[in-house]
Amino acid sequence: MELNSNQQNRRRFIFNLSIASIAVCLPQWMMAMPATSTEIRKIVPPKLDTAYLGERVLCYRPMRRGVPNMTLEQMGSKLVAHNYGHGGSGWTLAPGSAKHVVDLAEASEKGKSMIKSASIIVIGGGVMGLFTAYELMSRGYSNITIMAESFEKLTSHNAGGLLAPVSMSNNPEIQPLIDKIGIDAYKFYAQLAKGKLSDFPAGAKILPAYFEDRESSGLEPYVGKVMDPAKDVVVDFGNGTKRNMVVYDDGIFIDTAVMMKSLHQILRDKVKFVNQKVESIAGLDASFVFDCSGLGAKKLNDDQEMVPVQGHLIMLRDQVPAELQYMILVYFAKGKTKSNQEVKRSFYIFPKHLPGTAANDVGVVGGTFIEGSTPDTPNNEEFEIMMANARKFYGIA
Repeated sequence: MELNSNQQNRRRFIFNLSIASIAVCLPQWMMAMPATSTEIRKIVPPKLDTAYLGERVLCYRPMRRGVPNMTLEQMGSKLVAHNYGHGGSGWTLAPGSAKHVVDLAEASEKGKSMIKSASIIVIGGGVMGLFTAYELMSRGYSNITIMAESFEKLTSHNAGGLLAPVSMSNNPEIQPLIDKIGIDAYKFYAQLAKGKLSDFPAGAKILPAYFEDRESSGLEPYVGKVMDPAKDVVVDFGNGTKRNMVVYDDGIFIDTAVMMKSLHQILRDKVKFVNQKVESIAGLDASFVFDCSGLGAKKLNDDQEMVPVQGHLIMLRDQVPAELQYMILVYFAKGKTKSNQEVKRSFYIFPKHLPGTAANDVGVVGGTFIEGSTPDTPNNEEFEIMMANARKFYGIA
């Protein structure tokens, strides 16, 4: 029997309503099931019981509100090239940032008289100072002195090691420069990871980097230039917990403690190390100064935009290294610490290994971002919150 138009429309309505009713009745896990074409990645969760947790570390990232200071300043007869304030992206940007400030210095009017034997002082013994000295040395400068209050147990040693331009403060107008510097840094680390830099036998790996979405990774400006596009995947932890994520398979892991050791070994025979706090740039006996003073810049330069950003992390021990060859970074909602400070909580895990520790003591879990916090407010309760979030993420009871 042929149906008229009203009957046809009524039948379509009833059919669509039935389909919608079925969908409403489906369990949530079925509703959230990915398309069959989505790749499934299996990851074995690390051992996160208390027995497998090692050293607790508090670190203080040197962040400059608005923009890192990568500028030149003429101070009397001195040319001062500033290079500090990169927050939690120091390792991500250091090789590119060092290249940028040395380029600026050499292109300046004063810099044209910077002969290879010129006396150069680098202030700061962290990653920015060492990479700036390395950049100068690589260009043939032979009279370099690094001055720092300390060269050991710095934030640069403790940093997690994911290459991603996050955990810093950027004005939108400087973002293209930050992207360029980050891309230059990526090129450096990729060459290192591929064994093409003879100076560095180790210190970086190309590993998959997982995020909740592309935007939060900070890596999209790198795609098509030095990185491949991210993939949508389902991460299956083998315990009933699955998570929809994106992955950059050519992510970069920087083994920061190993890199600090390598930089010292490379520089020690060609650069002078002076264990001394710099109280005044004007009093330094050099015509060219590269200021990588980090948090010290607040006092040294009266830079009131500098602020410490507290971070919590825990080293793992007795893991299976082969099962930790990946990186994850996800963000949680902002909260308040017991000391009533605003905290941005996240979960990250990277295959960090400290020199001199057992081969199976691999992995670092973080982390927090507490702007303005100091050692007077350690917020130690955040270690427990951090580990609870880590276990929840993996679906570990």
